[in-house]
Amino acid sequence: MKQSLQLRTSQHLALTPQLQQSIRLLQLSTLELHQELETLLIENPLLERVDDALDSAVRLLADGTINNATQQTESEFAVPEKSSQDSEEASPKAESGEANAEVEHTPSADEDWSFEEGPSSGSKSNDEEDGRPQLEAAQMSLRDYLLEQMRLTVREGRDRALIELIIDAIDDNGYLCEALEEIHGSLPIDLCVEMEELQFALNMVQSFEPEGVGARDTAECLAIQIKRLPKVAFVTRRLALQIVETYLPLFAQRDFTKLRKLLQCDDEDLRDAQTVIRQCNPKPGLAFSEGKSDYVVPDVVVKKIGDEWQVMLNRDVMPRLRVNQLYANLMKQQRGDASLSPQLQEARWLIKNMRQRFDTILRVAQAIVERQYNFFTHGAVAMRPLVLREIADTLGLHESTISRVTTQKYMLTPHGMFELKYFFGSHVATDAGGEASSTAIRALIKQLIGEEDQKKPLSDSKIADILGEQGMVIARRTVAKYREALKIPPVSLRKSL
Repeated sequence: MKQSLQLRTSQHLALTPQLQQSIRLLQLSTLELHQELETLLIENPLLERVDDALDSAVRLLADGTINNATQQTESEFAVPEKSSQDSEEASPKAESGEANAEVEHTPSADEDWSFEEGPSSGSKSNDEEDGRPQLEAAQMSLRDYLLEQMRLTVREGRDRALIELIIDAIDDNGYLCEALEEIHGSLPIDLCVEMEELQFALNMVQSFEPEGVGARDTAECLAIQIKRLPKVAFVTRRLALQIVETYLPLFAQRDFTKLRKLLQCDDEDLRDAQTVIRQCNPKPGLAFSEGKSDYVVPDVVVKKIGDEWQVMLNRDVMPRLRVNQLYANLMKQQRGDASLSPQLQEARWLIKNMRQRFDTILRVAQAIVERQYNFFTHGAVAMRPLVLREIADTLGLHESTISRVTTQKYMLTPHGMFELKYFFGSHVATDAGGEASSTAIRALIKQLIGEEDQKKPLSDSKIADILGEQGMVIARRTVAKYREALKIPPVSLRKSL
């Protein structure tokens, strides 16, 4: 084999650190973005946040005078306007593969980055400054609530100890998670605790609030509550107790025909008993759970201005960044010291990538609104089929970029809050040769079930036939899949008296 030297030219895509950061920031959610930003602010001294709560504080110099730099208005932090020469030099172009990005104006060390002008959204009025923070009261747990009732009703120390033992065995739903035999077997023999004493302690706990606490199963929990419901007829109460104690599985399956036969009652009596049972809470302890609701903050907001739907970025989730002027000036004075040069370059990259992230989200949201105009006007039933490729071809970006933008990014509309991926869906053929969006079909199924006769609910086959009459070719199993996705129970569980 003979060795030789060859020259060859080729092109390949190199993922630079700046491009890798741009891709990573694009796929982060709003919460993850702010967490990432806090880490970068700690690591990079040349990067600072303009909308920081301490940024508007008055700073004193060494001689006691006020630093005039802290009295700058927020208009100084507006986005620098691009000149015609800069616009020509920074003409946008798309890159191939997953690294589609736009060439934008790079702020210098003396420029700030922001999307808003005028007074800062973080500034407070005089009323807000005078107001004192309100402290949230600690929420009482189920155990503490039961112990408080025990201290008010029970005096004997032995009884209190046994009741507290029962309370410790109650789970978050309010049920006794251990059998009395197991609790009795775990007690020392020297205490000489009888089974009747434990049963008395359990009965005391079951008499506490909330009603139904201390039950060993769902049937006992509902029975305790039914016995304590006020203003219930004797016949109705007895029938409701018989249902929950003996025929609860049949009642859960809504097999009313078999229930009428077993209970030997008519529809009116069974309907009254059903009303009483529905007043009960099968999980009484959940009212004391410490779980808090998670709220989604939208990235973009859609409003109707005149006859057009306008898309705007949510300024509350947009961090305002700039290069620290103190360190930037020190670097200008000491040009020979390049210890902070990498941090300066990283700060500029982050500011540019942040600008590009929100600009890409806004462009994608505008393209979605243009194609789903009927949805914003008429609702989900007017949703049209849409795929990532259509938006990617329109904006000159790659499908992977559109996928990153639409993941965990939310849009606030007059119809509610939706993830951007919600507006993309597969299509179903129609008899006229057109296409219908799967989202629109799910909305129609939900509308049909909402308007059905509860005594004779629509089956999946009947819904498929109704959609077929409207020109939508859809199978029964597809209707069942969409119904389950909407968390709608089957026809047997939707039937009522």
